[in-house]
Amino acid sequence: MKLLIASVILAIHVPSFAQTSINPPKGEPTNAAEAAAQKAKADAVVEERYQALVAKLPPDQQAWERVLQDQLGGFYLPIHKREKIAGRSSAWDFVQDDPKLPRVLLIGDSVSRGYTQAVRKALAGKVNVHRAPANCGPTASGLKNIEVWLGDGKWDLIHFNFGIHDRNTPIADYQQRLEQLIERLKKTGAKLVWASSTPCPDTKNGQYKSAPILERNAAAAEVMKQHGIAIDDLFTAITPHLASMQNPDDVHFNAQGYDFLGQTVAQAITAALK
Repeated sequence: MKLLIASVILAIHVPSFAQTSINPPKGEPTNAAEAAAQKAKADAVVEERYQALVAKLPPDQQAWERVLQDQLGGFYLPIHKREKIAGRSSAWDFVQDDPKLPRVLLIGDSVSRGYTQAVRKALAGKVNVHRAPANCGPTASGLKNIEVWLGDGKWDLIHFNFGIHDRNTPIADYQQRLEQLIERLKKTGAKLVWASSTPCPDTKNGQYKSAPILERNAAAAEVMKQHGIAIDDLFTAITPHLASMQNPDDVHFNAQGYDFLGQTVAQAITAALK
């Protein structure tokens, strides 16, 4: 009799409990199609707000946004749009030049993006710090996009790096492309500063290895020496601090690391402009 009563109670209460436990929170998608539809709707809202914001900008800032739209790609452009409509400052902010100050251009990958704001902070009131409107990637991308990145203005100094994205580029090709890029950069009349690539760990998934960066830093140093180009040795500067400043199993850095790199870059720029 007790077993029968327990079975009845279980039959009555378990379905009710199960139903309650699997009900999704209000508004949560229940399948992939709903999730895709919600994302598309959210993206459309961001796009509408972004375009409305851009429409109100002065012509020179609108032109800059068009360059970013063309250059940032599918990963960084959505991030930029969200930051823009939220009013957050980023590495790709439009820079309103102070005509009394020198103009400096930063060219580099996501590590360069990460320290751009720290460089601007360190050189505020001393230098107009711009950055290329892209994650500049490998030397092949540099050759393809360098004219866009240089723009129409005059540069007093260009601080540049290619390396992490060239880790699989044959050394001979890497040096040859650096030669081509330097030839173009010299035509700007700007002082040039090469930044060595920051360290790559031997990651667990095998995506990154330390040896190719050492090899490419050495190869780049040979090219820079031949051209008399100053080297901002970020690799050596950051290496003693990797345990506290570099993200685990990653090539990127935490906020402390980017602040450190930004200060190091700012010092190199200041020294080169003297």
